[in-house]
Amino acid sequence: MDISMTTGSLVLLIVALAGAGAATGFLAGLLGVGGGAFLVPVHYELFSFFGVDESVRMHMVLGTSLAVIVPTSLRSFSGHYAKGAVDMQTWRRLAPWVAMGVTLGVLTAKFASTSELKWVWIVAGSLIGLKFAFGRDDWRLGSELPRGKGLEVTATIIGLVSALMSIGGGMFIVSLLTLYGVPIHRAVATSAAFGPVIAVPGTIGFMWAGWDVPLRPPYSIGYVNLLAAGLIMPASMLAVPLGVRAAHALSKRKLEVAFAVFLACVVARFLWSLL
Repeated sequence: MDISMTTGSLVLLIVALAGAGAATGFLAGLLGVGGGAFLVPVHYELFSFFGVDESVRMHMVLGTSLAVIVPTSLRSFSGHYAKGAVDMQTWRRLAPWVAMGVTLGVLTAKFASTSELKWVWIVAGSLIGLKFAFGRDDWRLGSELPRGKGLEVTATIIGLVSALMSIGGGMFIVSLLTLYGVPIHRAVATSAAFGPVIAVPGTIGFMWAGWDVPLRPPYSIGYVNLLAAGLIMPASMLAVPLGVRAAHALSKRKLEVAFAVFLACVVARFLWSLL
């Protein structure tokens, strides 16, 4: 990774990353997704521009994005919790299983190729985006969350896929909860509570997974680049409260459309890079 640049280029890089951080924090509060879904394409373009080797590029993207969403997910959770919108009973039931899935996801990512990780993003993101774009209010799997162990298995899968996509799990948690009749605003707030459960162990796991891997860019611990993460974090933290306020002001349908449009853009970018 060539980090040599003029003063003007350095300023431009800092401004661009600060802007990306602000957008990330806003999305974390607005959609309960931790912002990782936005950071993944941003980091991918950044590492591509600086020539990070293709064999480790997507792994660096995922690890660094998870590191950034640690503070934003914590702040998003605290913001929604302060408004009394988080279903803590559901969180206590599913959080350990989500964390188990994250561990499995990190182990999978350690041995997966860049193209395989992109396809995870494309397939999972497309399915969830379609659900929010064309789903209807009468789509239900039930009127309340089931009591059987099937929900715990689903939570484990959510943790696994979220780690492979470097997201806070919001898009999956929101979909799951709304299919069982949870109102969209409460679902978004509750999903924000799962962000730290995914981001913290996921970040530590990606540091471990890439500890001795060659061809990583400078200032990296495993698959986490400290330079990129450090430039994005402050702006993202400042923007989270704005997203939280917007989430509680917007209508249900606007939140659903926001999910769908956002995911469509990310999926299209990765399809373009593969094809």
